[in-house]
This record gives sequence, C-alpha cells and structure tokens, in this order.
Amino acid sequence: MQIQLPFIVRLTLTLLAILMLGYFAILGKSLLSPLLFSLLLAFLMLPLANFLEIKFRLNRSIATVLTVLIMLGALYGIGHFFAIQLSDLWRDWPLLEKQVSNSFHELQYWVSKTFHVNISKQKTYLADSAEKALATSATVIGTTLITLSSSLLFIAFTLLFTFFILNYRRLLYGFLTAVFIEEHRIKVSETVMEIQYMTKKYITGLFIQMLIVSTLMVLTLSLLGVKYAILLGLVAGIFNIIPYLGISLALIISVLITFATAGATKAFFVLLTYIGVHTIDGNILMPLIVGSKVKINALIAFIGIVIGEMLWGISGMFLCMPYLAIMKIVFQKVDGLHAWAILLGEEQKTPIERKRRTLFKKRRQLVEKKLPDESQ
Repeated sequence: MQIQLPFIVRLTLTLLAILMLGYFAILGKSLLSPLLFSLLLAFLMLPLANFLEIKFRLNRSIATVLTVLIMLGALYGIGHFFAIQLSDLWRDWPLLEKQVSNSFHELQYWVSKTFHVNISKQKTYLADSAEKALATSATVIGTTLITLSSSLLFIAFTLLFTFFILNYRRLLYGFLTAVFIEEHRIKVSETVMEIQYMTKKYITGLFIQMLIVSTLMVLTLSLLGVKYAILLGLVAGIFNIIPYLGISLALIISVLITFATAGATKAFFVLLTYIGVHTIDGNILMPLIVGSKVKINALIAFIGIVIGEMLWGISGMFLCMPYLAIMKIVFQKVDGLHAWAILLGEEQKTPIERKRRTLFKKRRQLVEKKLPDESQ
C-alpha cells in the first residue's frame, strides 16, 4: 500500500535533498571532481581499451595501462607544444614590457588631458595601490601555490580513477545491474549504453569544435598579422570548451597581448575576429556538433554553469553540461521524473513542412468527404 504524501511535504523533502547534495558536493570536491571527470574520460577511452583487449588479446590491466599511457602521451604532446609557444612569448617579454610602458604613459597623458588629473597625482595613487598589492602579495603567492598543487593532485587522481574505472568496468556494471530488480535491468542496461554513447559523442564533438575554432582563429589572426597567432588561436579553442565564460577569458588575454605587441588598432580587429568566430560557433558549430548530442536548453545550461562554478570552480563549469545531459537521460527512463527531463531539454518545435503536410492532409480528407455527398 502506497502512502501519498501532501505536496508541501514532497516539496520540502525535495528541497532538503537538493541542499544536502550540494553540501556534500562542496565537502567532497577533492574526491568527487576528479572522479566524475575520470568517468567521462573512461567512457571516451572505453572503445580503445576494448580494442586493445580483444584485438591483441591483452590482459585487461595491461590494456587499461596502455590506454591511460596513450591518453597521457596525447596530453603531454599538447602541453609540450604550448610550452614551445610560451617560450617564444617569454623571449619577447622585454619588448612587451616596453610596449606596455609606452601605452601606459600615453594613457596617463590622456587621463591628464581629459579628466584634468595631473600625472603626479596619478603616480601617487598608483604607488598607494602598489603598496597595498605588496602587502597582500604573500597571500596571492600562497593561493597560487595551493592552486598549482591542487591542480597536480587533480590530474593524478583523474589518471588513477580512469585506470580503476576502466580496469573494473565489468565489476561496476555488474553491481549497477544487480542493484535493481530483474524487471528493471533491461532498462538500466539501455540507460548505461545511452549514457556511454552520449558521453563519447559529446566529448568527441567538443574536440571537433575546439579544432575548428582554433583553426579559424589561427588563420584569421595570421591574416591580420597578429604576433603569437598560433598560441592565441589555441588558447581561444581550448578555453571555448568552458561554455559562455571561456571565450570571454580568451578574448581578454588575446586583446591584451595584441595591444601590447601591435597597438590598439590591431587589438580592435582581434576583438572583431573573436565576435565573428564566436557568432559562427554559437549559431552553427555548437548546435550541429555539440548541441545535438546534449540538447540542454540555454537557461538550464547557464544556471548549471553558475552553480558548477560556485561548487567546484572551473572543473564544475566543464562538468555541468555532460552531467546535466546524463541527468536528462536518467529522468527520461525513470517513471515520475519525465517532467524534469522536459525542464532540462529544449523546446520541441514543429517544422514548417510538418505543418504543411498536416494542413494538406486535412484538406484532402475534407475533399474526400464532399465527393461521396456530391455523387449521391
């Protein structure tokens, strides 16, 4: 016999459960963030692990180790290429300092002429600001070191979790199916397969989108004659993985470097380039390549990004989209949660052709009804 609770009780329990999950997510950030990230990587690298295990008849642990090493080698190659590009930027650092100094003096002259604030007062204000910055420099350095150490720990945990998930994937799958009763196991298996397919397609689509955006930015910035076009184009493509906010951060970095190396005019053209590429990405690439795999509406996506940043920072911003899509798949499969799947999904739009066919069908039915009447 089922007990039907009042609506206010169910609402209270739902809100309490959401608050408890958020609190536990904050407490378990160091563990949950790399674990969820490694789960996505495991779904992505699963075909390679199965290929090595079946095609070459390798032991599962050896195939998993080779898969993780291949992934680590790809990451090392990307990092090494970035290091080469950054070394070129570091060699030109004195030139950048000189250019920034000249631009700063021009800005001082403009402020003095426009707002009638003489240069000595500007220097006094900057000196006071510098003293305050030096007073907090120890805190800034400490925060930077903590961030660097936590990033290294995040990478180490992610690699370890990816190895364990791939190595014990059959055990985990057996546990997941054994938790549910017999009549629900087929639905659970279908849900897992759908989540795996969606995750693989989503991450693959992100890499394709990143490659296309990077290529467009590199070509456009090279045609404009911008220095470090390859580096800035790759930064734009990689930062674009973080929805909405990543491209803004890449824009600020590119405009500042271009302003320091080539002046305000070329920096303005870089700004226009970013607007054009982002327009193409948001209206063509994102819906076709990535959006078709996730199908999360923009409102929920933006709220998820904000909540992810509040909980886990940059990693939370990246993880929110695929896990919102996973939640949508689960909601679609579980009875009683279809309304939440509708809330997460996009609005169903009726194509014009379908409307025309429906109208034509109705007209034909009316004609067919009139013909017998006229014959009689």
